[in-house]
Amino acid sequence: MRMAKQKKPGKKGRDTQDAIDPQAQAEAMARGMSESAQQIWLAGVGAFARAQSEGNKLFESLVREGMGFEKTAREAAGHQAEAMREAVESRVGQARDRANETWKRLETAFETRVAETLGRLGVPTRADIAELNAKLDALAARSPAPTRRAPARKAPVAKRAQPATPRKTVGKSAKSPRASAARRPRTS
Repeated sequence: MRMAKQKKPGKKGRDTQDAIDPQAQAEAMARGMSESAQQIWLAGVGAFARAQSEGNKLFESLVREGMGFEKTAREAAGHQAEAMREAVESRVGQARDRANETWKRLETAFETRVAETLGRLGVPTRADIAELNAKLDALAARSPAPTRRAPARKAPVAKRAQPATPRKTVGKSAKSPRASAARRPRTS
């Protein structure tokens, strides 16, 4: 047979106390929550007071940081814009050079063809004319100076013709036989 255990008196007292104190526990919990809510409220009020006092300082520091960032951004954008402008100018310059070269080639080809065509037609070139002028100058230098002649006489000026006078028209006095014949009815 077994012996029954004896219960310790300390445990029984605690069990009874725990069972009796739910209200005390609720009050303690409510008190703890109230204190916690009070602390949260005070922390919020403290944060608001600090934000008010440091708000201007914070705002001014944010403005300074913003200005610094804007300056940096503008400088970067300016450098990029300058690089783009230089690239565009370079491309435009290259295109202009190519267009000028093409134009010069077209001009040369045109001048060559015109000179060839004029040569086929027998039109003298500048070089031919310069050569002829040189020959004429050489001939003029060899021959003696011509004597002066008297100026040529002027031909007499022809008189102006007078305008023709209008002709007189002869009036019809009698009716022509044809006109009267045209008016007669035909008999057929």
